[in-house]
Amino acid sequence: MKLQGSLLTLLLPAVFLGGCSWAQRPEITTRVANAEDCPVDLFFVLDTSESVALRVKPFGDLVTQVKDFTNAFIDKLTNRYYRCDRNLVWNAGALHYSDEVVLIKSLTSMPSGRNDLKNSVSAVNYIGKGTYTDCAIKRGIEELLISGSHHKENKYLIVVTDGHPLEGYKEPCGGLDDAANEAKHLGIKVFSVAISPNHLDQRLNIIATDHAYRRNFTATSLKPTRDLDVEDTINTIIDMIKVNTEQSCCSFECQPPRGPLGPPGDPGNEGERGKPGLPGQKGEAGDPGRQGDMGPVGYQGMKGDKGSRGEKGSRGAKGAKGEKGRRGIDGIDGMKGEAGYPGLPGCKGSPGFDGAQGPPGPKGDPGAYGPKGGKGEPGDDGKPGRQGIPGSPGEKGAPGNRGEPGPAGEMGDEGAPGADGPSGERGSNGERGPPGSPGDRGPRGEPGEPGPPGDQGREGPLGPPGDQGEAGPPGPKGYRGDDGPRGNEGPKGLPGAPGLPGDPGLMGERGEDGPPGNGTIGFTGAPGQPGDRGDPGINGTKGYVGPKGDEGEAGDPGNDNPNTGPRGIKGAKGHRGPEGRPGPPGPVGPPGPDECEILDIIMKMCSCCECTCGPVDLLFVLDSSESIGLQNFQIAKDFIIKVIDRLSKDERVKFEAGESRVGVVQYSHDNTQELVAMGDANIDNIGALKQAVKNLKWIAGGTYTGEALQFTKDNLLRRFTSDKRVAIVITDGRSDTLRDPTPLNSLCDVTPVVSLGIGDIFRNPPNPDHLNDIACLSRPTRPGLSIQRDNYAELLDDSFLQNITSYICQEKKCPDYTCPITFAGLADITLLVDSSTSVGSKNFETTKKFVKRLAERFLEAGKPADDSVRISVVQYSGRNQQKVEAQFQYNYTVIAKAIDNMEFINDATDVNAALRYVTGLYQQSSRAGAKKRVLVFSDGNSQGITARAIERAVQEAQQAGIEIYVLAVGSQANEPNIRVLVTGKSADYDVVYGERHLFRVPDYTSLLRGVFYQTVSRKIAVD
Repeated sequence: MKLQGSLLTLLLPAVFLGGCSWAQRPEITTRVANAEDCPVDLFFVLDTSESVALRVKPFGDLVTQVKDFTNAFIDKLTNRYYRCDRNLVWNAGALHYSDEVVLIKSLTSMPSGRNDLKNSVSAVNYIGKGTYTDCAIKRGIEELLISGSHHKENKYLIVVTDGHPLEGYKEPCGGLDDAANEAKHLGIKVFSVAISPNHLDQRLNIIATDHAYRRNFTATSLKPTRDLDVEDTINTIIDMIKVNTEQSCCSFECQPPRGPLGPPGDPGNEGERGKPGLPGQKGEAGDPGRQGDMGPVGYQGMKGDKGSRGEKGSRGAKGAKGEKGRRGIDGIDGMKGEAGYPGLPGCKGSPGFDGAQGPPGPKGDPGAYGPKGGKGEPGDDGKPGRQGIPGSPGEKGAPGNRGEPGPAGEMGDEGAPGADGPSGERGSNGERGPPGSPGDRGPRGEPGEPGPPGDQGREGPLGPPGDQGEAGPPGPKGYRGDDGPRGNEGPKGLPGAPGLPGDPGLMGERGEDGPPGNGTIGFTGAPGQPGDRGDPGINGTKGYVGPKGDEGEAGDPGNDNPNTGPRGIKGAKGHRGPEGRPGPPGPVGPPGPDECEILDIIMKMCSCCECTCGPVDLLFVLDSSESIGLQNFQIAKDFIIKVIDRLSKDERVKFEAGESRVGVVQYSHDNTQELVAMGDANIDNIGALKQAVKNLKWIAGGTYTGEALQFTKDNLLRRFTSDKRVAIVITDGRSDTLRDPTPLNSLCDVTPVVSLGIGDIFRNPPNPDHLNDIACLSRPTRPGLSIQRDNYAELLDDSFLQNITSYICQEKKCPDYTCPITFAGLADITLLVDSSTSVGSKNFETTKKFVKRLAERFLEAGKPADDSVRISVVQYSGRNQQKVEAQFQYNYTVIAKAIDNMEFINDATDVNAALRYVTGLYQQSSRAGAKKRVLVFSDGNSQGITARAIERAVQEAQQAGIEIYVLAVGSQANEPNIRVLVTGKSADYDVVYGERHLFRVPDYTSLLRGVFYQTVSRKIAVD
């Protein structure tokens, strides 16, 4: 036993002294995994809702990329050895969610469960409905607490979502803020990773523990370097976790291997009360007990504790809307809770990093004087001095005696300190001391601060004086001496050459006036030479009228004039004479209004004769899925109400029983359709229906458009049996066709469909293929209308609403007034359309519709043969701006297409040039014997054209056998020019002729009102 004790005494120091090096060599150490491992619990929360699954095509592609991101993350969860002789190990699990939470796999240790976890993630199918992120985060917290390790500070959630919906609509588990705060309270760190760069940062920032756990993490990327971006996100998150884990698991730098277990110690005192344990699993519901005997009536008991949350029940039937409750009063603040138990002392922190370099120390004292410096180098020669005054040459002096040596110079300044000498040799090792007694190993000390600088050394003794140096070289030339006394003045020299004239000096100041002179006036000088002729002066103003001259004397009487003088002024009216005999009958008066004009008068006088839109049944199918967004859903409801109001006001549609009706179906995923329609128990008028539309709530789920259209066909169309009906489908154009196999063309056989596709909350464009299928554009019968818009705000634009109502009312019911026209022979008719700036583009489009009506009526009139009547369409503007759109055609389809393709010229107006152009067209292409008639659209205004010029142009057309008709629009017509256009005469206007050849309307919209086009066509066709 003594031998064993002595060996143990000798081995213990070696073990403790070598602990640090052994801790760095894991292959030598035999560690106990459970005791020395540092586990990290990591749980993935994956969003597979509708806004993720259906955002891009093919549907589910983003979900696939999220699964790839998760599997790549799991592959990088490798163990790591820390300096503190602890090994980082991973436990990982995952769930995915939409409007329900589905557990993929509970926490599983890595790497043994890596493949099972990856296979489970790869097998996930998206749910594709609403987004309940708060429920998913709380379920992830529950999994970490129940199945995780005992290290509370090593628990992490990775939430991969797009942050939708922005409004936080439908958060059944307390809301996103509550879930994030619960994770922070439990010490769980939450990383928020965006599905793609197109995300909602506001919601993602709420999810993350702080900004360091959000950054710009994305699970996918739209850039070409997508794989690099995703890998960078994974590496950054793992590095952060490893750094945090090392700080929590390693409380010292190094640790020796563990020794054998010691003998059991004495039982200690009772420990402090521990923390509350983790929540246990929910127990099963017990069997119901038997019914007890009826007890006595008890007093009212105290309010019980809040029960545990029950399991989610099945979806109940839609309840009736309750009455709005009164606003409650503010509640009182609750009592402050009791203080919690004090926490256990934390582990000792790991050594901190080396501190930053301190500031420079104070300036030291000056050092000792250095040795005397060596002899300096001779200085450079000085610059030559100024030239002195030349003196008189002196006589050569005798050589002088040698001078005495000068005094010793002053001691020079101290030189710079010399360079450091070579380092000395290293001393020999000292003798080995006796071994000390083994002591307890203490913790590693902190590095000490640098010591203060040492005291300055004492000044050394003065050295002996050196030997006298050699004589130096001659010194530099001395400075110029002082000037000597002034010498005697020398003899006067010869005069020098005259200098150059100097510059003229400045003009002096004006002198004072001299005294007045006393001379006499001189004689007049000789006349000068005549000067040059001056420029003509400016014409003077007109002079005033002079005074009237005196009356002249009477002249001599002239010769008699045989001619009769001018007739005098008409005298006063005489008395009424006797009644004369009856005169002969007058000429025949102008014809009265024809049949078409009478019908037009009847239509103006009778309001019931207007064309009506209804009755019509409207079916609105409203997308209420998550990708729409709450704000856009409200705009879509406003759009439905505005369409109803416009039809009631502008088109006089009556929404009541027996007339027009409206129904609205809102939908999201399977079996979520909601129907409100006229005829429901609580909807007896259009006002109640509009209120019901306003009360619709956003469902915020998936998108099953095919199922919704079939629901509309089965439940709404059987109630609306009108022959005329229109369905309008409002959606973002991305139906989940993988989950919903119902075809999108369910309504194509029963009603025309308008598909309105609008970009979603992420500004993604709608799917045109789905919109075309909904609108039945691939079918030859009952083709609908497909419209795409960038955002929902465009639905409320005035022009867009006008287009929608026009499409609904494109087949109006008008009174069947017949006003037939016939042609007995050949006729070539030209419609000369004004395309100048004064018309305007909108009025030009109205004119095109009117011209199409005229052409159709002319070509469908009774005639001997199909080609008996031919139509030309010419538009005109300024000079040389005439364009033939259709030249003497009798096929209405060709003419209608040419009219539709007419483009507004938008320039000046030259009606004369247009008439001459049409005259030439008839001379080239008109048939012999055919009646030539032209309808000119003009208000008589033409730039720079006089009535005389118009008269000549009209007369040229009349001489070519062309009969001109004029259509004037508005109240700003030039009446003199209009009359000349009609008759070709500027002086006499034939009223009867003008009545048959001139048409007037107050505005362009009147062209399409009533039977005006029949009146115009009938007068042109009548011989």
